[in-house]
Amino acid sequence: MDKPVLGTSSDSKVAGAKGECTGGGGFGVWGVCDSGHGVHGDSKTSRGVVGTSETFHGVFGQSQDNVGVAAVSQNAEAMNAVSHSAKHAALVAINDANGVGVQGRSGGNVGVVGESDTGRGVMGISNGNLGVSGESQLFPGVRGHSVNGRGTEGFSDNLEGVVGISKQSTGVLGISEAGGAGVIGQSASGIGVHGKGGRLAGFFEGDVEVTGDIRLANADCAEDFDVSGVDKVEPGTVMVLGNEGALSESQCAYDKRVAGVISGAGNYKPGIVLDQKQSSGNRQPVALVGKVFCKVDATFGAIAVGDLLTTSTTPGHAMKTSDPFKAFGAVIGKALCPLIDGKGLIPILIALR
Repeated sequence: MDKPVLGTSSDSKVAGAKGECTGGGGFGVWGVCDSGHGVHGDSKTSRGVVGTSETFHGVFGQSQDNVGVAAVSQNAEAMNAVSHSAKHAALVAINDANGVGVQGRSGGNVGVVGESDTGRGVMGISNGNLGVSGESQLFPGVRGHSVNGRGTEGFSDNLEGVVGISKQSTGVLGISEAGGAGVIGQSASGIGVHGKGGRLAGFFEGDVEVTGDIRLANADCAEDFDVSGVDKVEPGTVMVLGNEGALSESQCAYDKRVAGVISGAGNYKPGIVLDQKQSSGNRQPVALVGKVFCKVDATFGAIAVGDLLTTSTTPGHAMKTSDPFKAFGAVIGKALCPLIDGKGLIPILIALR
């Protein structure tokens, strides 16, 4: 059996044991052990093992079924990688299969820390998937913190800079603990903030201040009223006030109790709806100002553009006014389209008087 090689040296510049290979592809030192360390380096005050190379790996570790190189430290960094090259990384981890390139794990602290004096602390790049992915069971998946800059910034050349998705809660939440805005939306040439929802596009708790114009695509200003009965009244129907405050379909001519027209008929929808609230009864929007489609009956006289309209004996229909004295206080509005005869649905300009 070969004896182990032992070497000692008292000179700090001379190795205790030295192995040298002058041929190509050989090994200067080869350590083999069935169950322990093949090569073991131990130092009390300096490096345990040092590997240097002018053109290739300084240290190379390879394993078939376990870790290629393992680093363990009790009180300091387990591994410290330093590069003096501006073009190359201090540490490169490559996975040629579908596994993770770099994995950081901590029992109670940060799994991976990236730090830089002037560049990026951590940078993730992917050609076909997520550049950086963070996942947590109880805390934020990704958190960004900055003393003087933005905590988190998202940038994209062609799509959304930041996307927030939640299966059961808020997609994006913005909170300011000082006097700043919780969320700011800004666009150079497009829409600053775009809200789209299945129930509401936007909801505000508190006052809203607007420094520019408010543009409404729809036509009238309506207000919710209690409507008598349990069935919904058809849009375009002329409504009058009832003794109990609830509205009902108009029934007689020149009725001074006229309140307006049920909004939503034809191509005109309410632009603003006032007094919306939860109610167990039947509430519907009634147009009070603006343009609305209205049921009219030209049997009492052909209707021309600009004619004043009032209630008629046809339930829920308006007619042309022919008696200005009776019409006082019972006018619904002005016709915007003519109707020569019969019944129809025409746009009118609401002008209660």
